[in-house]
Amino acid sequence: MKPARFGVGLRADRNISEYGRLGRLAEELGFDVVSVFADLGYQPPLQALLEVAAATDRVSLGPACLNPYTVHPVEIAGQVAALDVASNGRAYLGLAKGAWLASIGLSQPRPVQTIREAAEVVRMLLAGDSAGYRGEVFTVEPGFRLRHNLVRTSAPLLIGGWGERTVALAGEIADELKVGGSANALLVPVMLSRLAKGAARAGREAGSTGVVMGAVTVVDDDGAAARDRARSAVAMYFEVVARLDPTVAVLSGLVEQIGRLLKAGDERGAGRLITDDLLDRFAFSGTPEQVARQVRDIFDAGASRVEFGAPFGLGREGGLRLLGKRVLSQFR
Repeated sequence: MKPARFGVGLRADRNISEYGRLGRLAEELGFDVVSVFADLGYQPPLQALLEVAAATDRVSLGPACLNPYTVHPVEIAGQVAALDVASNGRAYLGLAKGAWLASIGLSQPRPVQTIREAAEVVRMLLAGDSAGYRGEVFTVEPGFRLRHNLVRTSAPLLIGGWGERTVALAGEIADELKVGGSANALLVPVMLSRLAKGAARAGREAGSTGVVMGAVTVVDDDGAAARDRARSAVAMYFEVVARLDPTVAVLSGLVEQIGRLLKAGDERGAGRLITDDLLDRFAFSGTPEQVARQVRDIFDAGASRVEFGAPFGLGREGGLRLLGKRVLSQFR
């Protein structure tokens, strides 16, 4: 059995000067990966990741996830190449179709083909190939290439997604699948089955693509306060992913009600509608012992990595320290 791997997911809503310190702390605590979310409306993740790269030596790092509807694959390739140089070859690329794009008038046609072609364009450019690319969605004319330093000819690919076709694509071409917004162990076998279909189609071995379960995390010795904080933090993601989990029954109208409260700016009110059972499916929350039980169930179900998402705890760094010292320590 492969050793359990852990990541932290940082939201790009802090002062840029904080990210180097947070990345260094995560590395010191034994985390394997530092991600910065690319959620719409927050700071672009690259600058924060460059701060993490400068402050660390070991952790892998990357955006989770960029989407090719708002950022062209040529720009994505340039960003991952720049991060790879800054980190001396530790960058990974996260791709997903993105969320909340309707709020800026963007549609997301043909998401599977769009992600596939974006990955192919990035792979071509990182390899130094200037032969050009002509797909159904993207075109790069022959002769175009990245005109800056490259330290590797490829970077690990993570695809974020829930749907059958997107997950199967990850099984074909990706190193990892990120199931964002879920702490649900019951979902892991579903995703492994979907990945296996894609792997078979591409002639890859089943299990070639690891499953990463990542969600809002709030841990504290005051478990009740941690769970109360997590309800508010998870509401914005619950609105997006609750209907996508085939193992969860959500009361009719609940997602719409939470959406209305969020639109009105009432995150606490939205969070109060999330029951204990739903909270356990969509967030890591409670005491370190409660979170460790959630994590153990996820690894037992076959996941390869858990990614704890901000805010981590009731304080800025206290939760991260608790996760490292009292959760990770149970798996190392």
